[in-house]
Amino acid sequence: MQARAVGTAAEFLESAGPRLLAAEGRHNLILALAWLLHDRPEVYPEFRLWVVEEGGAPVAAALITPPFNLILADADPRALPVLAAAVRESGVPVPGVLGNRPTVDWFNGVWAPRAGVVPRLRMAQGVFALERVLPVGPAPGIPRPALPGDRALVLRWLVAFNAEALPQEPELPARQERMVDHRLNPAVADAGFWLWEDGGEPVSLVGFGGPTPGGQRLGPVYTPPQFRRRGYGTALVAAVSAAVLRGGRRRCFLYTDLANPTSNAMYRRIGYEQVAEAAEYGYEAPG
Repeated sequence: MQARAVGTAAEFLESAGPRLLAAEGRHNLILALAWLLHDRPEVYPEFRLWVVEEGGAPVAAALITPPFNLILADADPRALPVLAAAVRESGVPVPGVLGNRPTVDWFNGVWAPRAGVVPRLRMAQGVFALERVLPVGPAPGIPRPALPGDRALVLRWLVAFNAEALPQEPELPARQERMVDHRLNPAVADAGFWLWEDGGEPVSLVGFGGPTPGGQRLGPVYTPPQFRRRGYGTALVAAVSAAVLRGGRRRCFLYTDLANPTSNAMYRRIGYEQVAEAAEYGYEAPG
């Protein structure tokens, strides 16, 4: 069993692909990130990729785009000490880790003593997939794609979403602005934002991007507090999911905060089913 640092996203997808695609729903995040590194390298100019192989077959894989967390694929537990050693030897800072359980917890068991850190759970997450949109109750208003003229609104709502849902993530305004500008570009077909409007006023937002070979990732999903509990978010997620499927994708994927029963129930009503439980950990100094 041997870990190998991989220099390009194309090589990573070729080497780790059989393992990742065998469970595309469980691996939608790492797959989408790898394809993004391949197709739009300017988004994350710094990255590291690793694959652990045994007998020519991938048994573990990971990537990191500093300053963000290490992302793990599902792994053979025997491969994780080998992977941890390779990541440690690279010298790249690892502020935390995100992966499906039980792999992420096994990894913490070998990483923490090597790196001298204490893993702290930041969020238990549900990994959800949808193949068919179920009927949902009506909400007042209509959905529409976000346009370049909505840029200021989208950026403002993304700041509010990150402050509420992802306060531990590093703030990188310039990168976020580039992402929004890319998604609002009318020439871009595989990423964007949708808005729900009631009486001509935007009241909810859903983003989509991160395509995988067979699916599409949705997120973020944000409704400002003053517009909540009116069905806007449910109606918009259903509308965007249906549009993605009509566009030729077989599945939609999204991540949820398992501590939020309201949003998890909403996604299930639309037709999303949980395919994995993931966890995000931050690494802290002991003491």
